[in-house]
Amino acid sequence: MAVPKRRQSKSRSKMRRGATRWRAPIFKSCSDCGSRIPSHIACPSCGSYRGRQVLEVEAL
Repeated sequence: MAVPKRRQSKSRSKMRRGATRWRAPIFKSCSDCGSRIPSHIACPSCGSYRGRQVLEVEAL
């Protein structure tokens, strides 16, 4: 079984763990209605995705 030959330094461990920090989600605006939605998701308010209608949304 493979075992590390030398102990990893504190700075290298912290650099590796720095990649797992929390990041705020990135939202884009819908091209049809302008509401803020996550990427790669059909707009829940108007039902469009990439400029075409993919969901039927009932108006309240």
